Amino acid sequence: MAKSSRKDDLARKPRGFPDRRERQLALEHRLIRDVTEVYERWGFEALETGAIEYADSLGKFLPDADRPNEGVFALEDDDEQWISLRYDLTAPLARFAAENWMFLPKPYRRYAAGPVWRNEKPGPGRFREFLQCDADTVGSASPLADAEMIAMAAEAMAAIGMDEGEYVIRVNTRQVLNGVLDRIDARSDGQQLVILRALDKLDRLGVDGVADLLGEGRKDASGDFTKGAGLSKNAIETVLAFAQAQGDSRNATLANLEAVAGGTASGDEGLATLRQIDDALSAMGLSDTRAVFDPSVVRGLEYYTGAVFEAELLREVTDENGGVVRIGSVGGGGRYDDLVSSFRNEDIPATGFSVGISRLATALALAETGSENRIGPILVLALDKDQMADYFAVVSALRNEGLRAEVYLGASGMRAQMKYADRRGAPAVVIIGEDERAKGVVQVKDLAVGAEKAKSVADNTEWRESRPGQFEVSRDDLVARLREIVGAVA
Repeated sequence: MAKSSRKDDLARKPRGFPDRRERQLALEHRLIRDVTEVYERWGFEALETGAIEYADSLGKFLPDADRPNEGVFALEDDDEQWISLRYDLTAPLARFAAENWMFLPKPYRRYAAGPVWRNEKPGPGRFREFLQCDADTVGSASPLADAEMIAMAAEAMAAIGMDEGEYVIRVNTRQVLNGVLDRIDARSDGQQLVILRALDKLDRLGVDGVADLLGEGRKDASGDFTKGAGLSKNAIETVLAFAQAQGDSRNATLANLEAVAGGTASGDEGLATLRQIDDALSAMGLSDTRAVFDPSVVRGLEYYTGAVFEAELLREVTDENGGVVRIGSVGGGGRYDDLVSSFRNEDIPATGFSVGISRLATALALAETGSENRIGPILVLALDKDQMADYFAVVSALRNEGLRAEVYLGASGMRAQMKYADRRGAPAVVIIGEDERAKGVVQVKDLAVGAEKAKSVADNTEWRESRPGQFEVSRDDLVARLREIVGAVA
């Protein structure tokens, strides 16, 4: 493919790698701070691993030998080993825990936050680079460790500003589903996977659509046919009864699941796990509206070995086109007892929860919830190029007092400088001309007050004469007055 000779064609970026300006970054940083403060309060310690791992350490995301970039961004190292950008924060944890198991406290409780990369097709809200914030407990097989993750996930949602009723943590367990699969005699891995994928489409396709996928198959609106699991009518009814077993409380759901999956070894094991989780959640004060048992949560159950949970935002928002949008899932996790063990010849159970920071930030920005009221720097206008030393002395004094400030360093005049202040989100500008310098004073223009007062000004002449929001102040009082302005808009 010929390269373009036009320079403006060179300024482009790969799809799925978003550019993020200050407002977005401030929101993401705030979310990471709020979530990790919860993790720390619950006794988890920080861990940071490198961005690159050996490809054979990626666990379930291990690429095929013939396609080393399948799902991940990989390259061959100088020692002829494939290395990859991390796909998530869990695989590096598993590698670290296995490598250092002899020296770690057991259970090992860690949290981490940072970017991950996936070599997948990008789309709306789906990026190839995004931020996650995880907490994991490695070395405990107790369902109480799962309950702690669920309760901590709920507290993380509250910490970012969600009220009760605006979020829910949905919980399921692989063992109960295994009990249902045993009851209907679904033995092969292929058939079980088709059932899992069918159940995952319940919200989108409804009961009838899922029933078709559990049976012979389904033809979609385009005419494409998806082969089904081939279950009998009675088996389909059993699976659908499981998927719709959620009651109006955790106890009610347990009773419904008992009728569908009880009496099988796996089902009874799963029900016992859920009862222990319910007891622990109740002891930690987690209501039935904050954490629910929901058998329809099946995403990832082919990977997780026990409990699985998903954090969902329930608030509906209106998009720019006036449509109603349900934000949906912003985090999830569960028990993955096989991943760490794959590195060592011993059983090392693990459970964890991950908040999708990038997705959450996008959702909150859409909902205009938690948006950062980011205040720009105070701008010292540069009206006399021979007095730059004085301007820098003023801005240095402001910075030394903890105020965010800058001197205009462009080549434009006052009108363009005021426009620059507006684009920077400056709360105020400092104006020092020859007259002000002679009197030992400065002019301050409060841009927020000035904009409000300007609404009642009839014409440009009146505006120039009244100078809305502008006042004179001594240099000694400058910091105090600017603090008042910044405080009013913070």
